[in-house]
Amino acid sequence: MSKILILYSSVDGHTHAICLRLAEQLKTDYAITLHSLDDADLPSPQQFDKIILGASIRYGKHRPNVESYIRQYKTLLDDKACAVFSVNLVARKAEKNTPESNPYLQKLLAQCDWQPQLKGVFAGKVDYQKYRFFDRQMIRAIMWMTKGPTALDSSIDYTDWPSVDAFAQRIHQL
Repeated sequence: MSKILILYSSVDGHTHAICLRLAEQLKTDYAITLHSLDDADLPSPQQFDKIILGASIRYGKHRPNVESYIRQYKTLLDDKACAVFSVNLVARKAEKNTPESNPYLQKLLAQCDWQPQLKGVFAGKVDYQKYRFFDRQMIRAIMWMTKGPTALDSSIDYTDWPSVDAFAQRIHQL
């Protein structure tokens, strides 16, 4: 059975939830290994047939561990079947919800000079009650500027879950 490594960088857990959904969709055909990029002992990507990397955005940036991982293993990733996806609230807007139109994914790939075979973008989740005070205020200000929800009791999942499932199906074709 082919082996897939699913790695994620998640601040509030939504990217992890998307990775769990992908793993659920793929587990009948693949041996799945799921890890946070924050884990101390990450397995070597060399032992896997396919690698999936999911990364969330906070304050307009992917976390540094995403770029570090790609740079560290770029030569190996270039020779593997790879997929990457970005989770960000900008993707809730139709004009920024594709790999070609999402500025965050485009910036990450350009900075790392990496072009995986499969790319995806998923809108994230606003969950004010889950955020710490500072993050709640900052995200609320960003949402106000971008005409998003600002009510502090808001919890809105913008993720198009059927698109996540379709992404899982495209991983089979890698």
